[in-house]
Amino acid sequence: MKIGILGTGNIGKTLTRRLSAAGHEVKAANSRGPETIEADVLASGGRAVTAAEVVVDVDAVILSIPFARIPQVAPLIAKVPADTVVIDTSNYFPHRDNGIAAIEAGQAESVWVAKLLGWPIVKAWNSIGAESFAHRNKPAGSADRISLPVAADSARERDLAMALVEDTGFDAFDAGPLAESWRQQPGTPAYCTDLTRQELPDALAAADAARSPKRRDLGLAVVQERFGAGVQPDAEYLVRLNRVISM
Repeated sequence: MKIGILGTGNIGKTLTRRLSAAGHEVKAANSRGPETIEADVLASGGRAVTAAEVVVDVDAVILSIPFARIPQVAPLIAKVPADTVVIDTSNYFPHRDNGIAAIEAGQAESVWVAKLLGWPIVKAWNSIGAESFAHRNKPAGSADRISLPVAADSARERDLAMALVEDTGFDAFDAGPLAESWRQQPGTPAYCTDLTRQELPDALAAADAARSPKRRDLGLAVVQERFGAGVQPDAEYLVRLNRVISM
């Protein structure tokens, strides 16, 4: 499959490495130019390109950029072929993303993204921390393999994204339509808790729309108080914290 990855932060780097290693033809781009993408990110066969090139002649585009920057890529997404699948991995944090009224009122993050871009969106890879994503992948069939929810309105697009999730070393779980993707957002029991396929359905069902924003903000405050702003805690700490605050 031909895949364009827009963003080479912690999640984007791992996506580029894993999907290239799985045999996909991967192009990666960031806002600073292809020369700034580290060689180790491309070691499995990924190719560094410009942002304009990353959306050309691809089957899927993966947006792995901060939520607040999504409006900036709307002109790029407008140019992708009609059958291209667009996957959103980002999460909304109001202190960082300037507070978006529709999301604050309860609209699922990726529903807002789909409306903004004017394009069908798949939500995937947003429910796992960067450290777990980089280090806790396991072969298919492993009893304790982490499962990741995938939400989309199109069965074709959801199936494609689920196949890619499997290729990155995690069990993909069909989380239903995009409107239900709030169940995998920050502050919910499925967010950064590294659950198995057997555990994940109950966690998604237990999500509380009224309480999840408060839990999200509590988790962020705890991390910032302990580690400082902008610091990524280790995987074990993040999982323990999110399991506690989502109870």
